[in-house]
This record gives sequence, C-alpha cells and structure tokens, in this order.
Amino acid sequence: MTGAYWQASRAPRYSLLFALPLLLLYQVLAAADPVGPRGGVRNGADVLLQNIFVWLAGSRGPLVFMICLIGAGLWLVAKDMRANGRRLSAAVFGTMLAESVGLALVFGIVVGGLTAALLGAPPPLAAPAATQELGRGTILMLSIGAGIYEELLFRVVLVGALAWVAQRVVGSRRPVAGAVATIGGALLFSAFHYVGPYGDTLEIYSFVFRTIAGLFFSALYLLRGFGITAWTHALYDVFLLVR
Repeated sequence: MTGAYWQASRAPRYSLLFALPLLLLYQVLAAADPVGPRGGVRNGADVLLQNIFVWLAGSRGPLVFMICLIGAGLWLVAKDMRANGRRLSAAVFGTMLAESVGLALVFGIVVGGLTAALLGAPPPLAAPAATQELGRGTILMLSIGAGIYEELLFRVVLVGALAWVAQRVVGSRRPVAGAVATIGGALLFSAFHYVGPYGDTLEIYSFVFRTIAGLFFSALYLLRGFGITAWTHALYDVFLLVR
C-alpha cells in the first residue's frame, strides 16, 4: 500500500464518495421494504438521527436530515477537490473496495479471538428471535445501514462529541480525551444493540465482542477514514447475517 493511496483514500473526495453508494442503496432498500408485523423496520442509528431532525423540523425532519447529510458530504468533497484537483482515480476506489472486503473477512477472526482470549470459548451463535421473521432483503438493508449510520453516529458524532467534552469541558489532555471518547463510544455502541424490539438479548460475551468491535472500528476510522470503515462494517454484517 503506497503512501499516496494511504493519504488519498482517507481524503473526503475518495472516502465520502466511496460511502455514498451505501447510503443510496440503504435508502432504496428501505423504501422498497414492506411494512412488517411490527411496522416499518429501519436501522436504529438512522431512526435516532432522524428523530433529532423530526424534533427540530417536524414532519419534514427526515427530508431535512437527508439534505443536510448529503449536502455536507458533497461540500466536503468539493472543498477537497478544489484543494487537490478534480481528477479521481477508479483504481483508488477499486483498491478501497478490496481493502474493505479483506478487513471485513478478518474482522470477526480478530475480534472473536480477542473476546475468546478474555472470556473463553464463545457460546453457539444464534440470531435474535425478533430478527428471524425478517426477510433477506430487510436484513441486507439493516446490514448496510449499520455500516453507514452506526459509523456516522458512533464514530463521527459520538466519539467526536465525547472527545470535545473531555478536552474542552473536563480539561483532559488530547490523548486522554481521545482514549476516554473511544472507550466510551465503544461501550455505548455495544449497548445500542440491545435496545428496541429487534435488539439482542443481553449477554456478557456478545457485549464484550461488540465493545472490542467498537474499539476496532474507532481505530479503523482514525487510520483509514469514514468510507473504508463504513464499508468494512457493512460487509461484515452482510457476510454474517445474509444467508
């Protein structure tokens, strides 16, 4: 992996454009997903972020949220392209996809191995009972939504906010603030999976696994940017859940 690719793939013009297909595919699948016995199913992080905009803008909240999300992303891309040139390389996008696939394939082995080292052999895997009634298309939609919206909420928004509070309000040094924000964000990321009608049953093994996963994704976000982190998360969920 060359230094030029390492820098370019983290830059907004590549990272955010690379994540855009995930956002669009999630929205298409969500719009096409039939209403189930418990109503419409959406990724929890998406619902939480949209609810903030509903509180601010009423029934237009979801539309305002999407306009702000895409608008802010395109503004960052345009700003980066003005500073670094308007030419984009298809090879960089292709390498980013290959990197994300590779990371997704080794993710479960690494995180599972660390969890087993802490807690012993894992229990048998079982899908939450509430999700067994969902169709393959719905599970695919939720997996893609996890990549785009959970990374947006827990890595970009939450970890950033916790670091700001620790540094500016509490007065912690920057490395300490970053460590506190990363650990706090990982714990909240793990706990989030047990909330709501489709949440898992709380178990120590899955909680620790997801906490370590949150640490992994935070490190990946800092090292490789939002796009590769979102795709790695989405692809891992797709490999695990879609059969």
